[in-house]
This record gives sequence, structure tokens and C-alpha cells, in this order.
Amino acid sequence: MAYFVNRPGGRIEIRESRSTERGPRSRQLARFSGALTPAILARAARRATRPLDAAALVRRARVLGIPVDVQPVETEARALLARLRRDDPIDPVMAELLRRALDPVAKAPVPEPLAEVSEWIGATPSERGAALRELLDLFGRIVESRPSRRSRPRQVFPRFSSAGTAMAS
Repeated sequence: MAYFVNRPGGRIEIRESRSTERGPRSRQLARFSGALTPAILARAARRATRPLDAAALVRRARVLGIPVDVQPVETEARALLARLRRDDPIDPVMAELLRRALDPVAKAPVPEPLAEVSEWIGATPSERGAALRELLDLFGRIVESRPSRRSRPRQVFPRFSSAGTAMAS
């Protein structure tokens, strides 16, 4: 049975318990920090002596609050898409080889929201941060350019004082 163990420094281990003649023993299958990814699960499955239930580990990670990234990262594909979006030159022979390699791959329709933001697929975190700062700066300029909103005058209510009540009683 596989389980998670929190270690100092924000590291997490996937461990497997097994019975031996000298009693129960634990063995490390994988160590990671950050999100649990399919690559980490595959590494743990290769090292496990018994079949590893990846779906159960993902469910348990979510219960424990461990971030889970079940989609493969596909960094090379993202980098290529980013280059194509920037109109970087690509060798025509390589483009044809890519077309042929991608032909047998299962195709799925691109959801409309993803098509609208596809230019951000290959963007680095610093590029995304710069765009967010520009957007916030634009918002600040819009707010500053608008005339101040007229607000209603604050109504003054009579102040209650307990000074006069002590004498009355």
C-alpha cells in the first residue's frame, strides 16, 4: 500500500509499506516538492513492488491538500506553439515532419475559451506577470481619468449622552 509522508522543507514522499520477517518496513518510491505530476506517479509505479493505484493516490493527495497536476506538462509542445505564435521561422522540412507525425494523433475540437487565449500557452511566468502589471496599470489610469463620484452628504444623527441620565435618576 502506498501513502504520503511530509518531510521538512516542503518535500513529500510516496512510500510503500511491506511485511518482512522482522516486521513492517517502509520504502521510498518517489520524493517531490510542489505538485504531484504523472511523471512522479510513473516513477513511483516503476519502483513499487506491488501494483500502484495512481487514482487512489491522487484522491488522497487532494484530501491532504497536496497540489495535483494530472495533465502532462508537454513543455516541448508548448514551446513550439509559442515559437509559432511569435512567427519565428521554422524549417519547412521540419514542419512537414511535424504534420506527418501529428496526423495519426487523436484530434479533439478546441474549446472556444482555449482558442481565445492560445497565445498564452507558451508564455513564461515573467511574460504573464508583465502583462498583468500592464493591465493593472491601465486599470489605474482609467480610474484616475474618471471624474470623482458624487457621494451623498453624510447625515449627522444626534449624539446620545449618558451624562444627563445620571442626574435624572
